[in-house]
Amino acid sequence: MKMIFKVEDHRPSTGGVYAEEYVPLPKGDVHKKKEVVQDVTLHDLDCANAKPQGGQDIMSMMGQLMKPKKTEITDKLRKEINKVVNKYIDQGIAELVPGVLFIDEVHMLDIETFTYLHRALESAIAPIVIFATNRGKCQIRGTEDIISPHGIPLDLLDRLLIIRTLPYNKAELLQILKLRAATEGIAIDDEALTALAEVGANSTLRYAVQLLTPASLAARADGAARITPAHITSVHTLFLDAKSSARILTQHSDKYMK
Repeated sequence: MKMIFKVEDHRPSTGGVYAEEYVPLPKGDVHKKKEVVQDVTLHDLDCANAKPQGGQDIMSMMGQLMKPKKTEITDKLRKEINKVVNKYIDQGIAELVPGVLFIDEVHMLDIETFTYLHRALESAIAPIVIFATNRGKCQIRGTEDIISPHGIPLDLLDRLLIIRTLPYNKAELLQILKLRAATEGIAIDDEALTALAEVGANSTLRYAVQLLTPASLAARADGAARITPAHITSVHTLFLDAKSSARILTQHSDKYMK
């Protein structure tokens, strides 16, 4: 066992199994520096500090990431984490990279969730939020008589930029269906692809995409190497789209149970 001392005039007070070796104390600037960059989310920091066991500096919070036992993430904890993160951003130690939160079928959220989102979006560290819905004017969930565009409260809707969308034309439908068939490894004739795009134009793109798989199975059952227009016609007569099903229910409502 060897003990190394940094200063030459220092001697150990007791003897033992140590072999004494004296080296001069290094002087001057450090010639090598190592910078460590780690990407973490605010949720990672919340989970890591749900059961605090260390300091409140950034390295202590990083060290909690591997702790297996967690407790509830309270609103007080989130505020403390945000306070520390804002401090390190101001000092230039940390950099905030805004994320993207995508919420589909946003009309399914209730009024309490909208209230929480409204408050969270006012934070300086809030992510970019994208809402998606296919509803017009409808009732806001959690209320009895509040009707609002897209099922979103008006005060929150006023803070949003609404992106204008247009239906796909036949050329766009054809291109999308061609890419989808190539992705799924389905061989289809150009004439069949055109017929499928026509079906999508008269119904929906989702319905046309869903017909690819049964059309492929029909072609395989016939021993064909590729999907033909006959296979598209065959599966189109077997399966109904939502519009056709609703029309049939309306025309023959007396024949169904209520």
